[in-house]
Amino acid sequence: MTEAGIAKKIRPVLSFNVLFVVIFLIALALRLSFLDLRLLHHDEAIHAWFSYELLTKGTYIYDPMYHGPLLYYVTAGMFFLLGQSDAVARLLPALFGAAIVPLVYALARLGYLDRRQALVAALFIAISPNLVYFSRFLRHDIFQLFFTVLLLVALLAYLERKRTAYAVLAGLAAGGGMCLKEDMPLFIVVIVVFGVYLLWRRDVPFPRTWIRDTVIASAVAVGVMALFYSSMGVHPEVLETGVIAAYTHWTAMHNQCRICGPWYFYILLFLLYEVPIFILALFALVQFADRHDPFPGWIARIRNRFHRGGQPAGTEYTTGSPLPAYRGPGRQWDRKELFFLFCILWFVATLAAYAYLGEKVPWLIIHQLFPAILVSVYMLNEKKAVFALAGCAFLVLMTFHVAFTPGDINEPIVQVQNSEDLRLVMHLIDASDSVVIASENYWPLPWYDRGEKWDRMHFYGKIVDEATIYDVDPDMVITHDQASYPALSGYDKKTYKLCYWFSIYDNENRIAEYYVKRDGKMGSINIDVFTKPGLYEKAGIPAPS
Repeated sequence: MTEAGIAKKIRPVLSFNVLFVVIFLIALALRLSFLDLRLLHHDEAIHAWFSYELLTKGTYIYDPMYHGPLLYYVTAGMFFLLGQSDAVARLLPALFGAAIVPLVYALARLGYLDRRQALVAALFIAISPNLVYFSRFLRHDIFQLFFTVLLLVALLAYLERKRTAYAVLAGLAAGGGMCLKEDMPLFIVVIVVFGVYLLWRRDVPFPRTWIRDTVIASAVAVGVMALFYSSMGVHPEVLETGVIAAYTHWTAMHNQCRICGPWYFYILLFLLYEVPIFILALFALVQFADRHDPFPGWIARIRNRFHRGGQPAGTEYTTGSPLPAYRGPGRQWDRKELFFLFCILWFVATLAAYAYLGEKVPWLIIHQLFPAILVSVYMLNEKKAVFALAGCAFLVLMTFHVAFTPGDINEPIVQVQNSEDLRLVMHLIDASDSVVIASENYWPLPWYDRGEKWDRMHFYGKIVDEATIYDVDPDMVITHDQASYPALSGYDKKTYKLCYWFSIYDNENRIAEYYVKRDGKMGSINIDVFTKPGLYEKAGIPAPS
């Protein structure tokens, strides 16, 4: 069979729709496989426990420290349907994370991405280390990102099809996002500013009913927020106090620099985990600036200086060109160029905003990563596509390392992750009739010993005198190793890791070596575990030597 004949037979099998389904299935597989491979992170355990309390006791009131209410209600719903476990707690984040891929398909159907761009963007989303990791993670951010992208798709569909139903969908998406985290307004501000810009330019025809539909969408969003923030009407006072409480709390956290980092913190995370995407996004910024040249001629002059013999300024861009030709400031913008202008502004705005904000935590990178992915596929010619596909090998390697390594990993992405050492400790707890916790560091134990299991716990929150321990006569005593007992009569002592984090101080002089090996010393909080003789055997665990 000739090469043309083979291609003719393969083409229907590997159609755009089929490839997109395959990518979506890859995204699902990476997010749903072995969801309980690792213990819940410190924050995940708190979120799961709050959801459990909501389900079993009906108690919930908004506290800005723990972000918005939607996560707790939907997770409580999953616990009601499927029972309470680590895997069930992470099931909805995994599904919402995977559901972002079909939203990229919607962008292609609306005509804002061509097929090549959509496939590469979807593949990046499917296998991105950060997007996979935080889709397997019970935090608000992956839900928020889904609603962010849904809001974008709904607004674009509204502009294209001019139906009020899409405005309602946009209102639902905005309301859902606002019920998750206090940084959702950042994206809404970007949307509003760009919408005003479009109205001023008059390049995009708005529906004649856009004012009415904006009011409807806003009312829907406010209605969703009122429902959830008032705890389904149980706490209507939150509707008056919630905004001020959120502003006060997070302003204080910013000023305290509670979890500080340098302004380039997220750039380091891009370089650690998302190198191909970041390089393509930066290159796309140069391409876009060169094509539209906001300062007429300067990029063209720079390019001509370093690329003599290339296309002369003023010629048309072709797919094979390394950089598009300068067209001058008066060039008419089509809707795709305006879309990518929006994506660039979104990317730059999030980079700047999160660089400024005092809280530097790894999960916030996904709000910068998604617009970076859209930017990265701008003017995606064959050479860029080949680079993107080759870069996927790096992304897959990092994804399997950070998401599917069964033990503790020395990576900044984990922030403060509960150690796998705790599995042994929890086996000992299960084998005990009575346990004393004399430490303020004890999460995630309330989640793992929830309900009647917590009745065996004697919780003090700090070190107590030895006489109290002997009066209780527990099978097991847990203390912080920095506020502990040298020994307890009748007990064996062993130190375990409670939680851990990447230690920049122990790796800063070997950055290149660390980048390749991903090894080195971790920072950690440790606990001393005192056990009565025979408890390890009762738990079916070999006693430590």
